[in-house]
Amino acid sequence: MDPCPFVRVLVGNLALKGPVAARPAGGSGVHPSAHPCFATVRLDKHPSRHTAAVPLLPPDDADAPPPPAAASLAAGFHLSKADLDRIAGGSFFSPASASGAGTAKLKVAIYSGGRGTTCLLRSRRLLGRVSLPLDLRETAEGRAVVFHSGWVALGKGASAAAKAQLYLTVKAEVDPRFVFEFDGEPERNPQVFQVQGNRRQPVYTCSFGCRHHSGDWNWGSRSAQSEPSSSRRWRSSMGSERERLGKERKGWSVTVHDLSGSPVALASMVTPFVASPGTDRVSRSNPGAWLILRPGDGTWQPWGRLEAWRERGGGPAGDGLGYRFELLPDTAAGPGVTLAESTISASKGGKFAIDLTGAGGNPLARTPSSSGRSGELVRRPSPCRGYRGFVMSSTVASEGTGGPPAVEVGVQHVGCAEDAAAFVALAAAVDLSMNACRLFSHKLRRGLSSSATLR
Repeated sequence: MDPCPFVRVLVGNLALKGPVAARPAGGSGVHPSAHPCFATVRLDKHPSRHTAAVPLLPPDDADAPPPPAAASLAAGFHLSKADLDRIAGGSFFSPASASGAGTAKLKVAIYSGGRGTTCLLRSRRLLGRVSLPLDLRETAEGRAVVFHSGWVALGKGASAAAKAQLYLTVKAEVDPRFVFEFDGEPERNPQVFQVQGNRRQPVYTCSFGCRHHSGDWNWGSRSAQSEPSSSRRWRSSMGSERERLGKERKGWSVTVHDLSGSPVALASMVTPFVASPGTDRVSRSNPGAWLILRPGDGTWQPWGRLEAWRERGGGPAGDGLGYRFELLPDTAAGPGVTLAESTISASKGGKFAIDLTGAGGNPLARTPSSSGRSGELVRRPSPCRGYRGFVMSSTVASEGTGGPPAVEVGVQHVGCAEDAAAFVALAAAVDLSMNACRLFSHKLRRGLSSSATLR
């Protein structure tokens, strides 16, 4: 089957020049030389919004090259065919039936002051806005398009801010991906389908396994509330094998098979998820870990290592699943390379992603010049053993609710069935980590806590 069409819109190389605000004689007020500037970047009809710092060029030397911080990616928008159809008001890849179909509007707002979400928000001041129309149909022919590369005056604003100019580079490129969907949670031995439009074709099956030394498959589901108070007091004072098992989750594995039944990838929990002393949570200082393995030379060869832990969080987002994924070297010698490290909300779920668009160099590398001349965008090689650009993403359901993962993999990283299967196994490990990092005072979701489903 063919990959699914995707388009990426990249925005970067932000820099600001000109007298954004006159310094008050008394030394009070907000001035970018003492307070940072930042930008919010949005693409209409797309839900995500990005925030990035904007370096300020000295007002008396506006033609000088910007600081190194300017040579960076500020925002990246990933548009699926459904997103493109919504922008076009119909089928994106069919001839436009109306003027302006396929055109999206990029909106950049520049502020001075703090980027915080509390009282600092009140101290920020709008310096100006920039709006650029992007005719994304130009990418339908399969080539990258540079929509803008140079200086542009900030929009309407205060008289002092009107003199300011923003440098930015905006580029769109096709980014086809293979899309896979589980038809159930990883612990339910699901099939995995490759999706292309309305077509779904089975390509893999998954088998979940669980092992430990005591033979009791329900160690992770025991709740302290179900035990008599006398038993809980005895356990806390004396300790026991039952307490140890109740404070760790281990031995989970997911094997990915092709349709002939041959194993093509494996995710194996190699470090137990253990509650930190005196707590019911897996801490960052002692994370659990998975090995992602691929078959080779008649045995399993390590490909990647995933670490996960419970991240404490405040505010409405609450706790999160912290993770770090490391690509392992081909030989036993040498350190691994960290490809992804972030947090996913435990209460809302989210996405696990490996995107190395900015790794090893800026994909929008160009030095701003006051002439505003545009030029070719240069992509420098990534140090991550051939992994660059978008690599993969997978959806992760919130803890306790479950939900089948959906996986996207960049076509440049898939040369055979085993390549894609490794990413499918990694997606399963991330999904299961959300539950492995669930507070030990809470029950695991059905399928992980019932021996009847773990066969």
